Amino acid sequence: MLTPIQAQDAAARIVERARAAGADAADAVFVADGSTAVQVRDGALEDVGRSESAELGLRVFAGTRSASVATSDLSDDAVATLVERAVAMARLAPEDRWAGLAPAERLLTGPLPSLDLDDGGDPAPDALKARALAVEDAARAVAGVTKSDGASASASRGVVALATSHGFAGAYGFTGYGQSATMLAARDGAMERDYAVHSARHQAVLEAAADTGRLAGERAVSRVGSGRIEGGAMPVVFDRRLSGGLLGHLLGAIAGPSIARRTSFLLDALGTQVFAKGIRIVDDPHRPQGLRSRPFDGEGLPVSPTEVVSDGLLETWLLDSASARQLGLEPTGHASRGIGSAPGVGATNLHMAAGGTPRDTLIGEIDRGVLVIETIGHGVNGVTGDYSMGAAGFLIERGEVTRPVSEFTIAGNLRAMFTTATPASDLVFRGGVNAPTLRIDGMTVASA
Repeated sequence: MLTPIQAQDAAARIVERARAAGADAADAVFVADGSTAVQVRDGALEDVGRSESAELGLRVFAGTRSASVATSDLSDDAVATLVERAVAMARLAPEDRWAGLAPAERLLTGPLPSLDLDDGGDPAPDALKARALAVEDAARAVAGVTKSDGASASASRGVVALATSHGFAGAYGFTGYGQSATMLAARDGAMERDYAVHSARHQAVLEAAADTGRLAGERAVSRVGSGRIEGGAMPVVFDRRLSGGLLGHLLGAIAGPSIARRTSFLLDALGTQVFAKGIRIVDDPHRPQGLRSRPFDGEGLPVSPTEVVSDGLLETWLLDSASARQLGLEPTGHASRGIGSAPGVGATNLHMAAGGTPRDTLIGEIDRGVLVIETIGHGVNGVTGDYSMGAAGFLIERGEVTRPVSEFTIAGNLRAMFTTATPASDLVFRGGVNAPTLRIDGMTVASA
């Protein structure tokens, strides 16, 4: 695999070739990665996989016309053909007065921030197999687990580079490690399945294999005997596994393209009270070893921690250069670049700050409600904010989590859900988007 410097040079060379071929401006992204994954089942090796890839994406401009192309064939002939095709396509593309590279004066200059994303490790398949077996052994040892649906361990290394024709070139490397298990538990002919997974940039901070396995087993066993629920209006508590998904709906609503197209339920909400007072939501691309940390955005702009919501107030849109131009604003460093497409908008390490109420207290205040641990479907309308999802979880009665329930729906409107959301104090950073347990009052629950 190429080093970050080699990847940066590869991206810069294709930009130079595009300019030489007649492009008025260009940028290129290079992404390469290699990963090894081991899967075990019932104490035996089931699969060992190794994948390696390298892709180059090029965007060229002919005035306000542009085209994007990508290839995994990095030979000189293939790259030459790619450049010629991209320039020809751009000259035939429709004009877009908002398109263009990021403002030159806003580009990141100087050394890249050090984010500690690469630990230099490269574990052998035997070590991954041992870890996967340890995860599965711990899961199968949980009383009530009847069958393993498999456990896995993986390790990867990658590099990302970006170069533009107006002065930016940068690259960074990263490693990633993961482990997971899926277990089944049955009673009286009814079977339930659940899982646990943990990922980290550094192998040293990956949680103990036994902890991941034990959690997978306990989750599966806890769901056995799931019944139905009588519907009505009631508080819904979103487990930490799901609460971050609500932040994902927030991101879609405040993304520049949605605002520019006027297709967001938060269209006129900037600077207003969207969440309850005290709620704080932060996007932090500089978190050391963060799963989504990065030193620059998809257009070469510097990135920095951003308070998206402060004391419940919506403080900013998330803007790439194109949507910023369309709205008459400045880009916010949230461009997210794919290989074969123009930049879009995305967050990095997003989290909602922990509240001051313990999870047990948050649940203890509920006379009758439901704790949701799984949602099913895609029932969210980004224009109106209407929310309706199939769900499974546990009934809450007189302040206690009692029995598992499934085959019900939860519904509401995201504007109202945001304003009534109460965070617990149990925030844990396990993914790219994290939130504590959230209680939302007054949602509609219906038996499916």
